[in-house]
Amino acid sequence: MEVRRAAERYRGGDPEAGIDSWHAFSFGPHYDPGNLRFGAVIACNEERLAPGAGFDEHPHSHTEIVTWVVEGELTHRDSTGHETRVRPGDVQRLSAAAGVRHVERNDGPVPLTFIQMWLAPREPGGAPSYDIVPGIADSTPYALPAAGAMLHVRRLTPGERTAVPDEAYVYVHVVLGKVRLAGQELGAGDSARIAAAQGLEAVGVTSAELLIWEMGA
Repeated sequence: MEVRRAAERYRGGDPEAGIDSWHAFSFGPHYDPGNLRFGAVIACNEERLAPGAGFDEHPHSHTEIVTWVVEGELTHRDSTGHETRVRPGDVQRLSAAAGVRHVERNDGPVPLTFIQMWLAPREPGGAPSYDIVPGIADSTPYALPAAGAMLHVRRLTPGERTAVPDEAYVYVHVVLGKVRLAGQELGAGDSARIAAAQGLEAVGVTSAELLIWEMGA
């Protein structure tokens, strides 16, 4: 298990435009050949947008994009005709496939924070697609077959335990609070990359929210 701390992330964005970004993997100008991906995960970005700020229309291809809102409300528009508001507790997926364009903005009156994770599909190309699950229940898995991955959202109370999937690759991102995992304490923004996970549990030190990706070889 390799733990990456929140403070080790690469800072990006455009603070003057109200955009503050924190990248857990090699991203844009922050090129790191030793930190390109883990399993299918190629990006895990924490984005903070001030009211009125956002990302203008831009393209993606050959990427599975999953978004989790921490606070605030995200306005999403894409070239396939979808326009939605993504709120805390919703899971949003955009399969870029052969190519798609989208806009992401904070049109609300309060700051917006969201986690966006990019996964590499097993097969390139195809038609783009979109999905949103409003208010996903705790412990409900969200399948991402195109990337051979499964997302688990866990909300823990202090002392509560949750099993870490026994899988070839497991990526754990702490959204809120603190947890203990394999003898190490992880706080908000910290992550763990676990190869060949077996018999592990995460325990809430405080109330906590986790995003756990399980991925096959």
